[in-house]
Amino acid sequence: MKLSAVDLSPVPDDGTATEAYENTVEAAQQAERLGFERFWVAEHHGMANNIAGTTPEVLLGHLAAETDSIRLGSGAVLLNHYSPFKVAEAFGALDALAPGRIDAGLGRANGSPAADQALGTSRRVQNPDQDHAEKIEAVVNHLYDDFPAGHAYTDLEIARSSAEPPVPWVLGSSPSSAKIAGQLGLRYCFAAFIRPQLATQSFEAYREHFEPSALAGGIDEPEGLVAVNAVCAETDEEAARQRAVAEASFARMRRGVVGTTPSVEEAIDELGGVPEPTPATLEAGEWPRAISGSPATLAGLLEQLADRVGVNEVMIQHVLADHDDALRSHELLAEGVDLSSA
Repeated sequence: MKLSAVDLSPVPDDGTATEAYENTVEAAQQAERLGFERFWVAEHHGMANNIAGTTPEVLLGHLAAETDSIRLGSGAVLLNHYSPFKVAEAFGALDALAPGRIDAGLGRANGSPAADQALGTSRRVQNPDQDHAEKIEAVVNHLYDDFPAGHAYTDLEIARSSAEPPVPWVLGSSPSSAKIAGQLGLRYCFAAFIRPQLATQSFEAYREHFEPSALAGGIDEPEGLVAVNAVCAETDEEAARQRAVAEASFARMRRGVVGTTPSVEEAIDELGGVPEPTPATLEAGEWPRAISGSPATLAGLLEQLADRVGVNEVMIQHVLADHDDALRSHELLAEGVDLSSA
């Protein structure tokens, strides 16, 4: 099984975006050393005091200079906020900075009404799925210089390397995004840390609607990965203790408090105790929003979830208050999956 990671650049307590980005660089360099397949960074708006991952195309340029071989990408760039040409220009420039190792992860999401207004994003799109599909297709055509002869954009050029162009991925957390990925014949990443209950259904929709791609950046057979919130520690009990941070953060979001990360002690207090360890074997149909375990336990859990949706790559997202805990989690998980032998 392949492992990858997505990083939100959380701002440490009493810290700034500077420290958050330094931590992201360290995490990317560690992922490269450990043998992770790819390292993606996220896009969130309007809560930069807590989450500094606002502009993946900028942060990826810095990561390109600080790493050598790991694939780098967006998880995701939110295409509903931007023009496809501008997104393609940004990723073409990234390809020129890190030839042959850029992933263009394309998604969509609305933020707060104020953030959407500040970004000039309309929430009243007549057919949002069609609009999203058309924007994805346009980005891919720009990246691969593949508009048909006579098209208005045929002569537009973007910066690029001589290596493989950025690889397009459709990212989402619902069957509608999966259907779009399938119909376009593109790779698909499902965010199970957002809507785990839709993971199996979404991959079924992806395969049901998959058509070999007519796009230059497309594929002939379905290819996907699943992103899971997971934390690894030396024991199942310690991992469950650290998972309390994610559980409390999810509870806060349900109350409308978004973007904050409690300490382990605060999280345990808010939850009323330490969460139970994730069982080594999940019941059929059970897909927790966050999982935890020792290296052996967590590796087994990830295999179970990957098998359910028919993929061989899992992307790790975690919510941890302490950066050293986050690095240690990735290190232990790499041992559990035995990336050194891959």
